[in-house]
Amino acid sequence: MDFLRHRIERQVISLTGLVLGGIDYERPKGDPGLFGPGSVCWRVHGDFPSMLCGGISALMLQMLHPLALAGVWDHSNFRDDMIGRLRRTSRFIAGTTFASTADAERLIEQVKRIHDNVKGTAPDGRPYSANDPELLVWVHVAEVRSFLASYLRYRNPGLSVADQDRYYDEVARIAEALGAVHVPRSRQAVDAYLASMRPQLVFDERAAEVLSLLLAAPAPSRLTGLAGRVMTQAGLELLPAWARDMMGLRSGWLKRQAVEQGMHRLAPTLRWALRNGASHKARRRVGLANR
Repeated sequence: MDFLRHRIERQVISLTGLVLGGIDYERPKGDPGLFGPGSVCWRVHGDFPSMLCGGISALMLQMLHPLALAGVWDHSNFRDDMIGRLRRTSRFIAGTTFASTADAERLIEQVKRIHDNVKGTAPDGRPYSANDPELLVWVHVAEVRSFLASYLRYRNPGLSVADQDRYYDEVARIAEALGAVHVPRSRQAVDAYLASMRPQLVFDERAAEVLSLLLAAPAPSRLTGLAGRVMTQAGLELLPAWARDMMGLRSGWLKRQAVEQGMHRLAPTLRWALRNGASHKARRRVGLANR
């Protein structure tokens, strides 16, 4: 049984930012990082299955903004290295949530320097910059809305509205550190923001290509490939209904039930196997036993 657990854990970690190295989540001892173990984001971001599913959904939602998509299209090798992009994004989220204060702040500064060079002109003639405060808000909201939606569906549907609001309030700190302004800090504010953004969103040929790449993304192994297919479909189902309508991807009740059942079977196995993820290491750093 230990062999099986270790094998699954090794395959799972191969998808995360832990394989990139550079962060010691277990030191310095006692440092709570930017949020600490009492935060809601430690709970939400600490559940690997829902985070991976939510991350896939976030990418699908983010690509509907033409300027956000232009920045990724022009300045990223995601089309040739989808797994690499997943790992880099995972490293930033895990690092800013669970790493020491110094490492979290270092990651934020690294991303800001990268953003300095991400600028250009979108196909519709509009200039874009990754440092645009409004664009930073879009990327952030699409991300954290998807993480929380996944956590509510696949980990803890009973999370209180107060804690949901607290989650959005906590993670706004990262967006603001990157340069975002007027970041929504509650569930109601996030819903209102997404409604206000809908006229700016499109599902064009570029967005369709990115979606196709996500749906057909390669996996490091047969095991992760099977899990990835389930999570990708679950990520689609996490999208707001209006976003699925834009993509022409509304599914029937039977398919939705099959996807949810698949995730509910897969998630406990992944939680059982994963014992050395970023959140587990961080808990050891602050003197808490893994649960």
